[in-house]
Amino acid sequence: MGADAVALFLGAGMMTRSADTEYRFRQNSDFWYLTGFDHPNAVAVLRTDGGPEYTLYVEPRDRAMEIWTGYRPGVEGAKEHYDADEAHSSAGFHEHLPDLVRAAKRLFHVLGRDPQADSLISKTLEELRLRSRLGIEPASAIIDPRSIVHPMRLFKEPAELDIMRRAAAITHEAHSAGAKFAQPGMNEFEMEAAIEYTFRRRGATGAAYTTIVGGGSNATVLHYITNSDKLRENEMVLVDAGCELEGYASDVTRTYPIGGRFAGPGRAIYEIVLAAQRAGLDQCQPGKTLSDIHDASVRAIVEGLVDLKLLSGSVSGLIESEAYKRMYMHNTSHWLGLDVHDVGSYRIDGEHRPLEAGMVFTVEPGVYIAADDEESNLEFRGIGVRIEDDIAVTSSGCENLTSAIPTEPDEIEAFVAQQ
Repeated sequence: MGADAVALFLGAGMMTRSADTEYRFRQNSDFWYLTGFDHPNAVAVLRTDGGPEYTLYVEPRDRAMEIWTGYRPGVEGAKEHYDADEAHSSAGFHEHLPDLVRAAKRLFHVLGRDPQADSLISKTLEELRLRSRLGIEPASAIIDPRSIVHPMRLFKEPAELDIMRRAAAITHEAHSAGAKFAQPGMNEFEMEAAIEYTFRRRGATGAAYTTIVGGGSNATVLHYITNSDKLRENEMVLVDAGCELEGYASDVTRTYPIGGRFAGPGRAIYEIVLAAQRAGLDQCQPGKTLSDIHDASVRAIVEGLVDLKLLSGSVSGLIESEAYKRMYMHNTSHWLGLDVHDVGSYRIDGEHRPLEAGMVFTVEPGVYIAADDEESNLEFRGIGVRIEDDIAVTSSGCENLTSAIPTEPDEIEAFVAQQ
């Protein structure tokens, strides 16, 4: 932050679901990363200007409110359990804000989240500028603190990786529970329920994102979340499900044969995607880039689609023209951490960022042939396959955190057949 700096971090509040009911509280990821404070309507202030280095503004203890909404650490708990140097009631933050702004030569704050705070900051800075003849100099700029925090979050420390390994183990068990329901006549939501029950039973807070269970042609809709159709024999079901544990996400996709046996065109598409994932995983090492992983996966997909006559032409020409994007339209990887699509830049000075130890990302190629894709052979229409794993970069290579969840066709069939 530099000397004489003040940084303001606003925690999340409660979000209305409908009328007077609210969603389950989920803390802002940056706030959680910095404070570990998991209660709504809090503010953290970090200072290098001689004031207290770490101050928390929190909802005070209130017996009447706690009867309705549960325990609050309060001002005392903020200091005792969260190591704040000072703590105050959150109601006092806006009152204290002008003094905090006046003290700063460098001010870190994310604009747009709290209009009242933004207005007070702007007003205070303007008042200070008008007093420049008295030798008072306001902060010359409002700096986005995410420029510091997000590069920190991109590199996971050993304790963070341990949590992510545990999340992967829970997700393995959940996929195992869900795979048993990949049977004709079962409902997509029954798979969803088995998976999310396992998440909670094993200690996760729940799903890290809305679970996708897409049987048949539903698998060709990338973010299908209705999960209401029946599973049909001789089709496949795409399951994209990961848990959240202590704030950290796992993110895993598997495609299961309904009834337990891959067959015909479905197996052919599955094997193309599996080959593409293997090609991508081969590129997972320090110094490589997510672009290298994507390029390797794309080449394997295009080669497979040409072999099946779903694309025609030279492999290099089809890649250059991006003709494959009709059936593979997303990137192969994204960062993973406190957010399922985690923070961190993908480029440095315009160049693809090299992989370094501590980074965690996904490898998730797929092929999706829409049911109404008249350019594709009829037998392949309505087939969607994605295979996704979570990868941590180490100093000497990479660790597949979710490798215990099978991907080989024979192992997948046994996974579905288990009792």
